[in-house]
Amino acid sequence: MKSLGLISAVALLALPLVALSQQASRSPDRPVSENISMCTGCHTIPGYQASFPRVYRVPMISGQSAKYIEAALLAYKKGERSHPTMRAIAGGLTDKEIAEIAAYYAARGAGATVAAK
Repeated sequence: MKSLGLISAVALLALPLVALSQQASRSPDRPVSENISMCTGCHTIPGYQASFPRVYRVPMISGQSAKYIEAALLAYKKGERSHPTMRAIAGGLTDKEIAEIAAYYAARGAGATVAAK
């Protein structure tokens, strides 16, 4: 069983690298619909907690202010906030894409219908 735990830990360590390599292979300024798909898996599940490298409470981002979301993503991109997966994802986004993601989630929580571009 110890080997299974080691394999799981190694796989989890590789996740940020995989996300980063996937980001690098995409063209710049992707449509917001492609960018938000990266957020959906974690940030739309009520009470979700990520457990690598430690337990993180994953916030629901719909309805947060665009300014807050944008600041958070820029901080992850610069390494000012620490989470390996978020750092890899934000590092692969342009500033324009970060602003679009922030606007999308801010409007969505406010009850606005936002069509993905």
